[in-house]
Amino acid sequence: MKMLKAVLQPLVAQALSDLGGDASNLSSMLQASREWDQGDITLPCFPFAKMLGKAPAAIAEDLAKALSSHEAIGEVHAVNGYLNIKAAPAWLATNLLNPSNSHNAEIRTVLIEHTSANPNGPFHVGRARNAILGDTLVRLHRLHGNHVTAEYYVDDMGKQVAVLAWALQHLDATRVEELLSEREPINPAWDGKADHERVRWYQAAQILRQEAEGAQEIEDAISTLVHASENGDVDVLNSFEAAYQPVLDGMLTTLGRLGIHFNRFTKESEFVTNGDVSRLMDELGQLKINGIADNGANFLDLGARGLKGKTEFFYRRGDGSSLYATRDIAYHLWKWKQCNDLINVLGEDHKLQAKQVGMTLNELGERSPEVVFYSFIKLPEGKMSTRQGNVVFMDDLLEEAQAQAAAVVKELRPNYDAETIQTISEAVGTSAVRFNIIKVSPEKGFTFRWEDALTFEGGSAPFVMYSHTRACSIARKVEELSGDVPSFTPQHLQSETVMNEGMIGLLRCLAVHQDRLEKAVSEHRPHLFAGHLLQLANAYNGFYRDCHIIDEGVVNPFYFHVSELARTFLREGMEGVGIVPLETM
Repeated sequence: MKMLKAVLQPLVAQALSDLGGDASNLSSMLQASREWDQGDITLPCFPFAKMLGKAPAAIAEDLAKALSSHEAIGEVHAVNGYLNIKAAPAWLATNLLNPSNSHNAEIRTVLIEHTSANPNGPFHVGRARNAILGDTLVRLHRLHGNHVTAEYYVDDMGKQVAVLAWALQHLDATRVEELLSEREPINPAWDGKADHERVRWYQAAQILRQEAEGAQEIEDAISTLVHASENGDVDVLNSFEAAYQPVLDGMLTTLGRLGIHFNRFTKESEFVTNGDVSRLMDELGQLKINGIADNGANFLDLGARGLKGKTEFFYRRGDGSSLYATRDIAYHLWKWKQCNDLINVLGEDHKLQAKQVGMTLNELGERSPEVVFYSFIKLPEGKMSTRQGNVVFMDDLLEEAQAQAAAVVKELRPNYDAETIQTISEAVGTSAVRFNIIKVSPEKGFTFRWEDALTFEGGSAPFVMYSHTRACSIARKVEELSGDVPSFTPQHLQSETVMNEGMIGLLRCLAVHQDRLEKAVSEHRPHLFAGHLLQLANAYNGFYRDCHIIDEGVVNPFYFHVSELARTFLREGMEGVGIVPLETM
């Protein structure tokens, strides 16, 4: 709770100095309490033991007695060598409801690259965590006040795009369906959606590459296309774009349903055609750690810079063409010209590649990007049909989410019409998918379960959504009863009955809202803010239980202003993690 820490630090410093202690490191030692019931701010007294010649528990007791009284301090407790302090509820309310108290933070220009899935077929669940994690980082940075560019790096010259382009040029629909006769047909729901249609051409080509008599001839043709694209052949690159763009458009439609959008699409080929890659390879060739393999390929010996394991980082083939890694370096050099901070979202299987890219950038005198790695999610076996092996398309998952949510809404609200149920269930379903993924720490793997995602109990998106709609309902009722409510004044705090358990819990939660957001943004850990949002929703429900905003037709202004602040924080927080802030449910 930074607002309390700012007040406490000089008071604790004075008390510590009066005891003969050194307060020079106090700022880093005064921290938010780990446990909610301990307090808001905690000071561990163990570092002062040798300095003061006392046991930490005794020092904490002495500090508790010596601490000057202040309107911001509610409770002070010395427990096992820790000084625990809780803010005074009235002071919290005054500061939270005072409109002159604004959040001031350094505004950064941030570029976040995420998703960047190969545009050769529908978006599938295996890619979902990248897109949802990346988009949530974008949203939270914007909520924090940063200027953010959400970037999609289009792999428009790799082998997968070449396979798709070859298939569209050499196969017709009859041949494709013949090759895929043992697989499930396209889901009728996705007829006309190009990503679902064109992936079948890709799948058919994959079968031919593996099983046909002319497999080597096909492989050679595809390799020729890849080689031409890597050398900037405009005609080949145009044919690739004609093949993948409808697929990419279909993928973006799916992501749009989850509220995921991008500011810019940057094609990998741009750095070949504009000469950046050629200039980069020349520069890399001048580095001291440059090496040449027997086949004439160039590499950097990153082992000389401390890299363990695969130390040779190849950037130029023997024929002079570039590799994906080379183009990635050129892309990163370009990205650094666009921003103060650069964040990449990658699966945990890309750790070595990210390390190599970072070390190469350092060798060129540039900073390494921040990288958020994530583990992969699983679906319970047997819960959904699949279209190809163990792949579950995101479109199918979202349809299932909407259907599951609709069943819950119908059960809870049997009087709702079909259109209302559709609107609510779509919002609940997509929000549930997002939140159930984002509330888990990125590095932890987990299994996606419908019963966890769609419950209206604590821990889910519907729980947060319901708390927000409750606050919205109160606002509507207050407007119907009395129109405008007088602004908050300190006189509203004179009643002895206003500071009950529910009120205090909500005020404390509101007071750390910006702190939790700042921590989630600075550490690239959106699950921390998701956890806070659940805590805020729970605190609001406790407040609603204990504080009757409307009592016998009379509006309590203080309660209402606290409710409105909570409604604002809930709405902004929901938008920050991608939960749809419905006003009725």
